[in-house]
Amino acid sequence: MNPKSYEILKRPLVTEKSTAEKEDHNKLLFEVDRRANKIEIKEAVEKIFKVDVLDVTTMNMKGKRKRVGRFFTKRPDWKKALVTIKSGQRVEFFEGV
Repeated sequence: MNPKSYEILKRPLVTEKSTAEKEDHNKLLFEVDRRANKIEIKEAVEKIFKVDVLDVTTMNMKGKRKRVGRFFTKRPDWKKALVTIKSGQRVEFFEGV
């Protein structure tokens, strides 16, 4: 495996909404590196999970403001990717969730 692929995909986002998207529309949700583009994300998912990617949608998420005592801080900004895979294909990693 190319180590760059593992640097692009940081972690899967497992929520109720992402689980429903996976079951209904074959879409997977990942937190990805902020510098990664759609082509790099597609190649990384195809290499790691050995599936055919049809579409990649990315979103830049703003970090939330949090209060720590009397001070306000901000969580870091991050990027998420919604990856559509070919129907009939499954990702073993998400099946137990």
